[in-house]
Amino acid sequence: MSSGEGGSSRSRGGRNGVGQSMPKEIPEDKVPRDAGNGAKRSHLRANGRGLCSGPKMFKQELPKKDASDAPGQSIVTGVPSSTANGAGQSQLRSLPNEKGTFSGEKNISQSPQDTPNIIDQNGTKGLPKGTSNGMAQRILGEMPTSNGAAQRILGEMATSNGAAQRILGEMATSNGAAQELIREKGMTNGTVQEVLRDKGISKVPAQGTLANTTRSLVNGTSGVRPHSARKPGDDHLVFLPSGTSLGHWVLALPAILATLCFVRSVFGEFVHDDVWAILNNPDSRAETPLSSIFGNDFWGKAMNDNTSHKSYRPLCVLSFRINVFLGGLNAIYFHAINIVLHAAVSSLLMFTCSTAVFEDKRLALAAALLFSAHPIHTEAVAGIVGRADVLSCLLFLLTFLSYIRSMDSGPPRHSFPPTSAPLFLLLSLILGTGAVLVKETGITVFGVCLTYDLLLLCPTRCKRYSSPDPRASIWYVAGPFLKRAALVSLYVALVLYFRLRIMGGSMPLFSEQDNPASFSPYPLTRFLTYLYLLAFNSWLLLAPITLCYDWQVGSIPLINSLWDVRNLATLLFVGIVGSLALHCLAFLKRAPRREVLVGLLFLVFPFIPASNLFFRVGFVVAERVLYMPSMGFCILCVHGLKVLQSHVGQRRSLSLTLCFLFLLLLFSCKSLSQSECWRSREALFRSGVQTLPHNAKVHYNYANFLKDQSRKDEAIMHYKTVLRLYPKHSSALNNLGTLTANTTEAEEYYRRALMISPQHSRALFNLGNLLRNKGQDDEAELLLRESLHYGSYFGDAYSSLGSLLADQKRYEEADDVYQTGIKSCPENSDLHNNYGVFLVDMEKSQKAESHYLHALHLRPDHHVAMLNLGRLYRSLGQNKEAEKWYRKALQISREADVISPLGALLYNTGQHEEARRLYQEAVGLHPRNIQIRLSLAQVLAVLGQIHEAEALAYGIAAEVPDCTECFRLLSAIYSKREDYVKALELIDFALQMKSNDAKLLSELHFTRGNQLRELNHLEEAFQSYERVAELNPTQAQAWMNMGGIRHMQGDYTSARAFYQKAAVLDPDSKLLKENLAKLQRIENRLQGTKAKDQIKDK
Repeated sequence: MSSGEGGSSRSRGGRNGVGQSMPKEIPEDKVPRDAGNGAKRSHLRANGRGLCSGPKMFKQELPKKDASDAPGQSIVTGVPSSTANGAGQSQLRSLPNEKGTFSGEKNISQSPQDTPNIIDQNGTKGLPKGTSNGMAQRILGEMPTSNGAAQRILGEMATSNGAAQRILGEMATSNGAAQELIREKGMTNGTVQEVLRDKGISKVPAQGTLANTTRSLVNGTSGVRPHSARKPGDDHLVFLPSGTSLGHWVLALPAILATLCFVRSVFGEFVHDDVWAILNNPDSRAETPLSSIFGNDFWGKAMNDNTSHKSYRPLCVLSFRINVFLGGLNAIYFHAINIVLHAAVSSLLMFTCSTAVFEDKRLALAAALLFSAHPIHTEAVAGIVGRADVLSCLLFLLTFLSYIRSMDSGPPRHSFPPTSAPLFLLLSLILGTGAVLVKETGITVFGVCLTYDLLLLCPTRCKRYSSPDPRASIWYVAGPFLKRAALVSLYVALVLYFRLRIMGGSMPLFSEQDNPASFSPYPLTRFLTYLYLLAFNSWLLLAPITLCYDWQVGSIPLINSLWDVRNLATLLFVGIVGSLALHCLAFLKRAPRREVLVGLLFLVFPFIPASNLFFRVGFVVAERVLYMPSMGFCILCVHGLKVLQSHVGQRRSLSLTLCFLFLLLLFSCKSLSQSECWRSREALFRSGVQTLPHNAKVHYNYANFLKDQSRKDEAIMHYKTVLRLYPKHSSALNNLGTLTANTTEAEEYYRRALMISPQHSRALFNLGNLLRNKGQDDEAELLLRESLHYGSYFGDAYSSLGSLLADQKRYEEADDVYQTGIKSCPENSDLHNNYGVFLVDMEKSQKAESHYLHALHLRPDHHVAMLNLGRLYRSLGQNKEAEKWYRKALQISREADVISPLGALLYNTGQHEEARRLYQEAVGLHPRNIQIRLSLAQVLAVLGQIHEAEALAYGIAAEVPDCTECFRLLSAIYSKREDYVKALELIDFALQMKSNDAKLLSELHFTRGNQLRELNHLEEAFQSYERVAELNPTQAQAWMNMGGIRHMQGDYTSARAFYQKAAVLDPDSKLLKENLAKLQRIENRLQGTKAKDQIKDK
């Protein structure tokens, strides 16, 4: 055989025999040319036994049998040709064996014998019988090593003559290049296979002892140990049963486990940040134009607003919007999508690991299963807003896979692989952009891709650019990578420019509570604390025992001294990470080191945005941000398990496997239990208090929940705990003031909050309202305007200031305040409702109706707006419409303040039985509410249930001795019994309480006049009615009754005068018309009698 320059060795004989393979023809343009007869020409010298190439003689130690050579084996010596060969390739000849035949003339059609390699006395493997001696001569001639080492190399290769031709042909190397490559790798046991596989020959036939070895955790599914030499104990490694073949169906296993671990969270509510990101975000609720999600932040505020969080995640908000469109605001569908996404990420991680990390699918499966069940993912999966991390991670993996798919996967070259599929590179840029638009950390995928390209796809000769070969220059070797790096870097720069541009050139504002270390004035404190937080996050990944939804305000104290014992954890962490980095950088091209390097890339890069290295973040520790880095952690863990199993026997290997499975079980149980914490607000906030009792933030959140549930005493206790742990918590002081009944104490809390945070808009608002109630209107107005200055989107402050101005009769200013508030807070339904109340007072019923309806458009469950709309229709006499809105409000809330207006309407429209049922329900909800109990007693009295009404009224009077309404009702009950004396006594007792309410006094005097009239005390009754007319001149019945008394007393002139005043006030009164008709008849009769008397007199 001969080889032309740049060509590959080919057999020119007859057809190939069994065990041979036809080598592929390698194009000339893909084979680098060597200078002269090779990159380095070997120098030959002779000794007493023959010739050898290089510094050592090719001496082959063959297995001995009865002190003679075995049949069919020969001692081979590589002899250089006297003429220059093609690519520096030596021409070999063979010596005859005992049978007189030459090994090079062996019939290649003869099937090779698949026999185990023979180990000689020196521990060196002999040539397998499946390799022809001629081929062995050529291999040995090219390798500058001893004959014994050559035997060992070919024995491990365990290949046939044809396969050897294919291997050498695919390597496309010359004699000098082969010597150089093998010398660079070293000639230890098993390294040739490693070299060949690094060159791209991944499917070397496994024969002999290697083929019979039990498949293990370390071995690939093909049964070939990837990229490394055999080690003692390999035959006993166990992960799956021997011979197990993993198909595509195994991709479902991580998805199934991920679903089972977090399935209980599907029945959870909207909790914590879900409320602000979805329920209180019109962008998520699809109540704003679709384009608004690209101009607002994650919480619905404009990105250029100073108060914006600057978290630009439009694609995540879009997913929420789609959720609302398909299933409404039902939390079940939101949680279900999160679980599905987590399952997809778990399966995709397995595919990624089997493609670019592990050569054994079982290792990829182990990493994916560990990721699927890891409890650190609970916040990202069970919390709906955690979708940003999960969806971004999914796009992260797709971007990475698209990037590596864009490169040529053919035989390795002396340069970086070229971009053979530009469309996949373009797809990776698009997917990476999607990851960034889901969450900011997605941009780190571009760094992962470029680093993977640089360190793992770097060719062997990239560092040997000093070679005389011009094609080994830097550009030839690194050109493809530099082109990709330039394109990706430019694209990333454009993405970052757009990101900064849409932020308005400003960074988000955080408080000391959010990230205490970043506010420390001491650089040493910041440095030590930041490093410790790295170690702490790593510990959460390694041992997720203590998990909490919030790690702020006291959870992790600052490290102020070098002598803090926690610095030991930092040193240990730095040492481990540093050793791993050095370990993989020293052996970039070997598979186990590739696993470590990819694990570090996936661990470190996604965590960089949360590390405080480049900018301040708004948290101390956040479990959700560990979702992406945990991929690298799982890869490193499985790699460590593989290394441990490679150093132990079969029993211990099995024990390690069982330990790994037990760890999966523990992680799964922890994920299930942790998911329960995210089922409701109460469960979540209570778990935080139990897990981190020294965390002021979790006490604050739990106190807020208790306040919303009207559990006032418990809320006050937890607010005081917050102040004990963190005395500078201004919001806790503000909320504590709202729960304090003592106004003096409440004012002190508000002023303390403003001393800590002078720009606290809610404390300014609450103090302003408190001073307004005290009558200090000027200072109250000043505080409310200041509250609006620091919180221009605070709708309650607009409502309170507008109401204050309206009370001062400054109606135009009040109207301006309301309209300004509506422009600033167009989505504030409460502001529209309160403006409607103001318009009703201004007697602008039609405009008020439109604002009530707009409030209901913004918030369809706004039952207060429904009640106000019902009251408006009732005032307009539209009782049917009023009843409809009252009933709608009752469907949303069956509170007493919703039941009472409908009960009153039904009472006044004669539907007394239903009114009684409603009032009884209201009393059941609030048995201490005096007004509701009085209304029920009144209804009972009308229904004739006098004894029940009387007992209820006396019970209220016993509890509240100064209850004027009680005695008034009792007077009406005794009047119905016709016990007018007792009725008069009770009404006089009520009048002795001297109420300041003119309307109530007029009603009491009117009732007293009625009782006196029944007792025929007409003059006293007239005086009572006269008092009513003084208190309420518009009371038509008082004027009519005074006319009636004078009518009865025969003073018809005065009677007509009173009747006429009553007719002006109530011209449609039927009773008044009847009385006037009677008076007219009497006057006519008297006039006729008078006329007759005049005729008689004449």
